[in-house]
Amino acid sequence: MAYRKVCDAQGGPMVGEVLHCSGGLDLDWDLDKEELQEQGPSMDRMQMQHVDCQRSGCSDPGPDPDPELMEPIQPSVSVSPHGRFERLQEDPNYISHFTRAPGHKGQRRLHCFLLRYFLAGVGVFVLGLLIGWFAHTPAVKPPVLLSDSSDLLEELLRGITADKIDALQRSFSSLSDDSEEARARYLYRQWVGLGLTDVRLSNHTVLLSLPGSTPNTITDRSSHQCFLPNGIPCDQRGPSDLPKQRFSYAAYSTVGSLQGEVVDVQYGSVDDLRRAKDSLNLTNQIAMVKLGQAPLLYKLSLLSELGFGGVLLYIDPCDAPPGRRTWHQAFRVTLNPGGNPAFAEVSREAVGSLTSLLVQPISAFLAKTLLSSPSTGQGDSCIPLAMPPNAERKKITLTVGNQQSSKKIYNVVGYLKGRRNPDRYVLVGSRHDSDQGGGASAIMNQLIAALTEQTKRGWVPDRTTVFCSWGGSALGNIGSYEWGKDNSVVLKNSAVAYVSLNSPVRGTETLRATASPTLLQLTSDIQRRQLLSCIRGGNCPGPNVSSLQLPGDVNFFANQIAVPTMEFAFEQTKAEEMTAEAILRLVNDPVLPFYPLDIALDVQNKLKERSMVSQPLLSSASSLREHAAFFQSETMRPANDPKERDPSHVRMLNDVLRDLEKSFIIPQAPPGVYRNLLYSLPGKTPQFSILRFSQEAALHCNVTSKAVKRSSAEKEVICHSTMTQSLSLILRAIRSAERLVCFGLDLFENYPNDRI
Repeated sequence: MAYRKVCDAQGGPMVGEVLHCSGGLDLDWDLDKEELQEQGPSMDRMQMQHVDCQRSGCSDPGPDPDPELMEPIQPSVSVSPHGRFERLQEDPNYISHFTRAPGHKGQRRLHCFLLRYFLAGVGVFVLGLLIGWFAHTPAVKPPVLLSDSSDLLEELLRGITADKIDALQRSFSSLSDDSEEARARYLYRQWVGLGLTDVRLSNHTVLLSLPGSTPNTITDRSSHQCFLPNGIPCDQRGPSDLPKQRFSYAAYSTVGSLQGEVVDVQYGSVDDLRRAKDSLNLTNQIAMVKLGQAPLLYKLSLLSELGFGGVLLYIDPCDAPPGRRTWHQAFRVTLNPGGNPAFAEVSREAVGSLTSLLVQPISAFLAKTLLSSPSTGQGDSCIPLAMPPNAERKKITLTVGNQQSSKKIYNVVGYLKGRRNPDRYVLVGSRHDSDQGGGASAIMNQLIAALTEQTKRGWVPDRTTVFCSWGGSALGNIGSYEWGKDNSVVLKNSAVAYVSLNSPVRGTETLRATASPTLLQLTSDIQRRQLLSCIRGGNCPGPNVSSLQLPGDVNFFANQIAVPTMEFAFEQTKAEEMTAEAILRLVNDPVLPFYPLDIALDVQNKLKERSMVSQPLLSSASSLREHAAFFQSETMRPANDPKERDPSHVRMLNDVLRDLEKSFIIPQAPPGVYRNLLYSLPGKTPQFSILRFSQEAALHCNVTSKAVKRSSAEKEVICHSTMTQSLSLILRAIRSAERLVCFGLDLFENYPNDRI
């Protein structure tokens, strides 16, 4: 009895196949009749052997028998209601099938030999093709992948040297064309040559406030002596004095001439203004104001409300850093809070100005002359400049001749694309204006060179690094504001951090770093690394990290869209090395190196002055700290537990960390004060800036009683409501941050534990 395999094709024809197993079962079809008549256990064993062979996956059925030598077989098929299956059937006509073909066995062997030769020929042909391909393919060295982030950092820092930075700075300073467009185009070519594949050059037409054709002057009416801003008499100026003094001015000041008495108001605080107002008529007088202790724009707003007509600004030598000579140095300031002044609310008295005041910076030497101050010296024995109590106030004429002009400013922006999160941006910003742009641009170029060199060796960052060189920085961060506003929707969703190179080089000054509370821990870690290497070499500065308002182009990113920011300032190469390490951490760490607990601690620290703080505010701050501490411990889980490294989960977690500072943006703040509550102003005790100025506003109501046409009761209500509104804004910000932290905690509670 023979067996054959019958398959139900369900829709196709049924074909009987001879049963074989490759290399396992070799049946001799020329059996004797005696063997064929045996129907006992031997055939059962053959059936079992066939079934075992089928289950073992025999894949080579061998060549099919010649159809002409076989009679058709009518199969008997069983079909499962759930699909098709195979069944072995008995063949009663076994002898009639296979005893009539004595030559079939040899013919089958012939077919087998031919098939083997054919397959061998195909194999030789394919092998020849492969040998030819590899023989003509140029050898490509595989990228050298660095083992971990510490190796990558060491490789990165080895590419940063003082000689390279100096060479880049000399190259930048030697440009024959000193225009902003020439500098921007030079940087564009440099960045492309360094390996950035996506570099963009953009321009904006803006309203600029530029110095006039002649310097601004201050004339003593009693002696008829004319002075330049640095204190040199106008009739003694040399050929080199004119260009320097032309650029000692206040951009966007009102232009014209004003005669008035000099009034010493020191730093322009509310107390200083009260003392001046109690004894003098301040209308159309000229205030002498020291820089420091409060934002310049805030001081000017108070002076304008009190009726002053002009302001002379100076830096008291006692406030200057040790070793810096400021006696005969005039300077430039801008009254532009940021962006293109053509779209800002300008003064009605003079088109193109941002204040009703005539403003002019002067040197400390000229300030001493106008105040009749006996002050001399600098340092510990320095006596601050001040007008003696019984001194006669000088009458002067202030002349300001600034000019307004519409010109183009240029930004250069280059992208180093990330791999896993290319839509998450770490911005690195510097400036290329003529004042300080050379040093910052050289450091930026060296950072780009070091990072692109690592990409050529196989490293690819996780997030995208956006290198930005801004134009129009000296006149109010115009380039960064205009680019930021054009890309605000993208930046609000994609910007992770802003690393500033506004003033990275401070000579031998103490190591200083400024960072938003979110990045305080990262900044401190990097500083400790720097101090460790310094301890080994000696001459170590002390650490200094704060969350003070940052000057420069960082303003838009910190103040308008609440992007976490940081800036290092120290010796040239050290500042760059610390900046490089910060960039590497921000673009490479799977979980962003942000620490929400630092925000909560900063909030509580600023509420230490409990005299004006309500209990609900203190309770909310305490609750934020508890949730932030727990959330911060949870953020470490994806870094330590492979089961929680799912990219979508880590991405959601990073979005919570990125958006936490956005809770502290308030709709409006006093002039010159950040809308981001997490940044503070210099002071003896940490405090929310809006609370500090709300207190001053209450005092200011009494100082301006004659200038403001309201009853005393109305003014008291207004001042009290200002303080109440400020406290309400802080409470709302804290609660908003707490809700975001709780949302982040829900990511862990709802996360499946068995996910890998």
